[in-house]
Amino acid sequence: MLNCIIIDDEELARTLLISYVDKLDFIISKGEFENPLEALSILKTENIDVIFLDIQMPQLRGTDFAKLVPAQTRIIFTTAYSEYALDGFELNAVDYLLKPITFERFLTAVTKLESASENSLNASQTITVKSGYDLHKVNFSDINYIKSDSEYVTFYTVNGKIMVYQSLKSLEDSLPEPQFMRVHRSYIVNKTKVTGLKGRDLLLSGNIIPVSDSYYDAVKKELF
Repeated sequence: MLNCIIIDDEELARTLLISYVDKLDFIISKGEFENPLEALSILKTENIDVIFLDIQMPQLRGTDFAKLVPAQTRIIFTTAYSEYALDGFELNAVDYLLKPITFERFLTAVTKLESASENSLNASQTITVKSGYDLHKVNFSDINYIKSDSEYVTFYTVNGKIMVYQSLKSLEDSLPEPQFMRVHRSYIVNKTKVTGLKGRDLLLSGNIIPVSDSYYDAVKKELF
């Protein structure tokens, strides 16, 4: 199942897309937003697979908002202006839908998305993260731990640190469960990197990671 949100300042456009989503059994809407800035909070708490995103909006252009979206969240642009197509594809959008959008054209776009999702499951040894305007492909095996700090998370890898605008909760859903474990409200660790437990602290690649009381029993049972 793919989770989507719809961002468009036109109510009729949002209603149409919701009706299309409701016709399909492999995609579900997690919300609709008139203002793109209102959608930032759901991206930090939910694992959103795709955003149907209008480009020409009063407060923030869709092409600018797309740069704030986590790398694993795909974009399908929706707009009445064909001249924005190049901007959309330069941002690696899955598709570009020109209004008025027919169901047949919508179906072509989301079918493309479903195929892309299946391919990404097959390539499950890496995660692509966005830091500013840069994209980083990170091997799961290179990640030591991930730390949350306010609205950002920092990947501590064998090659250095990468800071990403994303919540730890939404990121947790993107990591392979057998390899990674939440040990604290602010920390996820790579279980293969853990070398010891000293009191309430994990020893990991030369670092000390705190374990909160709520996770301690699970950590001790699973790792030791």
